[in-house]
Amino acid sequence: MPPVPPAETPAPSPALTAEERAERALGLAVRAGRGLGLEPGEPRVLHHVFNVLVHLAPHPVVVRVPSPGIAPVGEQAAQQRRELAVAGWLADRGAPVVGPSPLVPREPVEIDGQSLTFWEFVTETDPLSAVTDPAVLEHRFVEQTGWAAELHALLAEYPGGDELPVLAPVVPAVGRTLAALAENPHPLLTPAELDRARAEYAVLETLVQDLPAHFPGARLQTLHGDSPAYNLLRTAGGHLFSDFEDTTRGPVEWDLTLVGPRGIEAYERASGTRVDRALLDVMEGARFLQIVGALAFASLKPDLATMLEPAVGQWRARAPLSLPATDA
Repeated sequence: MPPVPPAETPAPSPALTAEERAERALGLAVRAGRGLGLEPGEPRVLHHVFNVLVHLAPHPVVVRVPSPGIAPVGEQAAQQRRELAVAGWLADRGAPVVGPSPLVPREPVEIDGQSLTFWEFVTETDPLSAVTDPAVLEHRFVEQTGWAAELHALLAEYPGGDELPVLAPVVPAVGRTLAALAENPHPLLTPAELDRARAEYAVLETLVQDLPAHFPGARLQTLHGDSPAYNLLRTAGGHLFSDFEDTTRGPVEWDLTLVGPRGIEAYERASGTRVDRALLDVMEGARFLQIVGALAFASLKPDLATMLEPAVGQWRARAPLSLPATDA
């Protein structure tokens, strides 16, 4: 695998407490909002893990402030422009999505080395965080995976799909995180495991170069990019898909990773199409590799490694990624 250029490998920023990151993001959001003519009188943080979401109350505007160090700001802005274009196109057609804020231009705002985006504020009436019963939680994900079929049908008509990169959340993104781990190893991964991860990434690079050659039946189209069944808000007016920051082009199987057999069955019923189980397995391997790579950012969030450890264990238990044999 060719080395990733150092300039393209973001070095994680020094660790900040969750409160410090939220406070910094709040200040950036308020300043950026004022620069666009908004006067937030009661700004508040709605959510903070990697991204921090700031409601510029009383305006119905939410600012997404990414954590520093995830990607170079220029690349981050280009990714956000793709997100705003796709989510905005869907919103303009009345699709069930959280759309860009109509109160500001549909453009990222760069401030202090970060790139921010502005979104509609919606009130979630049945948050996932309130669900404690595992059976209820599974039922919700099954139902929401079925709803993703509707989203995919809409996204298939997106006119700019051919211009989107194929599986951008994996290639080159995972290559950069693995390069960062090579420079600053994490104790959760042995050197042999890092070698395995880099070899699997090389497999994915080959796949992305010509996915139909390896999976001739794959349906390549515009995707949400980060599992729409998990990125959905339930509101009084119905469900809304959100967080299109990883929007990309690829097979629908990428959007269906880790939803479980019942979720896949619900999707097939709703879409009237069959999910390619072999391709799904490769996409799930890619998703686990993405999680392994996320260890590069453990310094951004002290408990991140603990959160990722079960998924890293599942990755270890899987056979290493490989591509199906093709006819000579």
